Amino acid sequence: MVLSPEALQKIDREVAKYPADQKQSAVMAALHIAQVEKGWLAPETIACVACYLDMPEMAAYEVASFYNMYDLAPVGKYKISVCTNLPCALSGGVHAAEYLKEKLGIELGETTPDSKFTLKEGECMGACGDAPVMLVNNVHMRCFMTPDEIDKLLEECR
Repeated sequence: MVLSPEALQKIDREVAKYPADQKQSAVMAALHIAQVEKGWLAPETIACVACYLDMPEMAAYEVASFYNMYDLAPVGKYKISVCTNLPCALSGGVHAAEYLKEKLGIELGETTPDSKFTLKEGECMGACGDAPVMLVNNVHMRCFMTPDEIDKLLEECR
């Protein structure tokens, strides 16, 4: 088994929220638990989750590859997702992404050579009025990300 007993216990708690014959409904939570434990979702990790939930491996992979909160390759210690959907783009999201690319010396989808930062283009984060918006490690939302605020964020992460 690729996942620890502790991770499987957490998945069991998620599975318990659904009818017994629909445990595959816990796939998103199970993939999240697996990613937190492993750092990213390797094919064997996705396969382990699928097997544990009695679902086709491809179905679990489809979920993992659809949502940008799941990482199908290793990422840096800090994954910064920048919203560039239209409302954020019109309010500086594209400029914020360009600024980050310049500051980090990487393109969207890349990781810095020291594995500290990964820069991703994110989908709508539901805070259009607070644009430009960024999400750090899929958890911490940062709003109104001007160049000064971006510099502060990068300093906090260093």
